[in-house]
Amino acid sequence: MVVMEAQEMKRLLRSIANIEPDEIGCDTCFEVVDRFVEMELAGKEAAEALPLVKAHLNRCEACREEYRALYQAVKTMAEKDLEQDLTGPS
Repeated sequence: MVVMEAQEMKRLLRSIANIEPDEIGCDTCFEVVDRFVEMELAGKEAAEALPLVKAHLNRCEACREEYRALYQAVKTMAEKDLEQDLTGPS
């Protein structure tokens, strides 16, 4: 049996009450956040192409943290790949 504290239950209920019919949840956001990051790093309008993801990231701290970490990791990998392409293998 799962026991939930009163404060956590209140937060959860407020979150559920604030979800609009055309909004996505965390599971859906996590499924497509990699595509969102790749589009942004490619200079494409990710927010325009995936507006529900952008809206979710604006309101969900957990998903926003995941997005930021993924963005930084992919950006760093791309920069290292570019540097290796320019300098050759070490």
